[in-house]
Amino acid sequence: MDKLIEYPQLIKRILTEYVELCRHPQPEIETFLITDEQNGHYIWMNLGWEKGDRITGMTVYVRIRDRKFWIEEDWTEDGIATDLVRAGVPKEDIVLAFHEPGMRQYTDFAVAS
Repeated sequence: MDKLIEYPQLIKRILTEYVELCRHPQPEIETFLITDEQNGHYIWMNLGWEKGDRITGMTVYVRIRDRKFWIEEDWTEDGIATDLVRAGVPKEDIVLAFHEPGMRQYTDFAVAS
């Protein structure tokens, strides 16, 4: 697997499937995917208004850095890392970056700092 080609396609496919499944039931709130493929950033977000309150929420933020997936934010039930592993990504290529660097050694995933 050529990580530079496969990894961006894989995360975009996974997040696109989530966004399609999880469209917000209120039309005033948009659910969408932001991709910056040149720099390796992928964000699933909600944006809009609800009862006069501004809704801005990042559900998932993954970036590809140093040929690894860095999961910066993940509010999914099972975790994006689970989807990546199911798709064949080795755990050592996944960093749970939402954990402080000193705590990553206690996960089953990469410890990159």
